[in-house]
Amino acid sequence: MRIIVAGHTAVTPGEFVELALGTPLDLWLGVEGESEMERAARMDAARDILADEPELPDRVSQVAAEAIEAFAPHLFNVVPLPLSRAAARRRPLRNGAAA
Repeated sequence: MRIIVAGHTAVTPGEFVELALGTPLDLWLGVEGESEMERAARMDAARDILADEPELPDRVSQVAAEAIEAFAPHLFNVVPLPLSRAAARRRPLRNGAAA
C-alpha cells in the first residue's frame, strides 16, 4: 500500500507523519542519547515552530485521529456497556420532596 502526501511517497508510518506535519518526528520526540545542550536546542526550535504555526497542535491531533480511524477503526467503535445487576435493581429517582 502506498501513501502519497503532498506528492511524496511515505513508506513507513513515521514518514507519513513527517510528511503530513511538515516537521521531523525527532524534533518533537527527541533522540536517544541526546545531550542537555542538544535537547535545549531542539526544544527552542520546537517553540519557534509552534510560535510560527499555532495551528500545528490541531493538525497533529487531526493526523493522529485519521491514522487511528484508518488503521484501527475498532478503537472508535463505542458501544454502551450493559447495566450491572445492582444498577438494574436500583429504584428510579423521584422528583419532588423526600417522603
